[in-house]
Amino acid sequence: MMTNLLTLPTQYQLQTMTVATMDGALLPVSVIGDGEPVMMLHAYGMDAREFLPFILPLTSKYTFYLPHFRGFGAAKDINLTQFDFVRQYADDVNIMIEHVCRDRNVESLPIAAISMGALVMWSYFERFGISRVSRYLNIDQSPVIHNQSDWQGGLFGARQQELFDIFHEVVDLTLPYSNLDIFTHLPFALKRRVTDVERLFSLLSVNRPRSKAIVKILTHQNDHKLVFYDHITWQHKMRCLQAYLAIPYDFRPAIEDVTIPVINLIGGRSKLYDPKWQQKITQMLPNATEVILPRAGHAIPLDEPTGFYRVLKGFLQG
Repeated sequence: MMTNLLTLPTQYQLQTMTVATMDGALLPVSVIGDGEPVMMLHAYGMDAREFLPFILPLTSKYTFYLPHFRGFGAAKDINLTQFDFVRQYADDVNIMIEHVCRDRNVESLPIAAISMGALVMWSYFERFGISRVSRYLNIDQSPVIHNQSDWQGGLFGARQQELFDIFHEVVDLTLPYSNLDIFTHLPFALKRRVTDVERLFSLLSVNRPRSKAIVKILTHQNDHKLVFYDHITWQHKMRCLQAYLAIPYDFRPAIEDVTIPVINLIGGRSKLYDPKWQQKITQMLPNATEVILPRAGHAIPLDEPTGFYRVLKGFLQG
């Protein structure tokens, strides 16, 4: 029997609000639930609505605000106006947080962020402080991207140079087509290279065999399918990748000022950020505890959905 959306309890009705940014863009925010406001920030390439399976059981107690970053999900048609996309996302998040606090008449709210979304939060803390965030769940993300003499826990750890060389190659190959938005118009060999590199990144993000199988199925493109594949976000992903490679993101100076309660959730088998270096972040934060899910890779919700749900629920309960 089909249930009409209008007959669903309010807590299960997914709505979309828009928030105007400084440059006039109207960014969509998916909203669901009936209770205390919470914000969750999604990862690179992710749609914010992919959080829904984990938050639906909690919607009677919390209202979840799920912003869509420019170029992804429901904001896929909204372009970046700055090369430093992390900084622009942090500006956007600041406006969204202020909007929610005013709308709900609260001084601050809990925020959970994963991967790229968590990098955006490190930038947010550096630029806007902690006054609007009551507590923070950091999901498998270092505040440092590039390895340095005093930090070898950047993206991909010991394999950073090898994988960055691959990313540099694909970015250089796509630069002559920077004004071409339609993926189907690219040379076939270039389309294959772009999708192969994306698949490599996705496979590095997971650890469990079932997760790898899911990624392989979702990212498989035979030659016939690839010819007609309409990859809407490819240009945006290339722009983000360029910034990752060019900008030495390092938000460690802001860590000592993040005095709010923090849970540092770590994938024990993460290939993107070495768990041992992530544990150093816990030690550097003034008021942090860590949870390690030993069988999870970087994409913790996919590798360990039950464990992720339990940590999220515990975080929200304070």
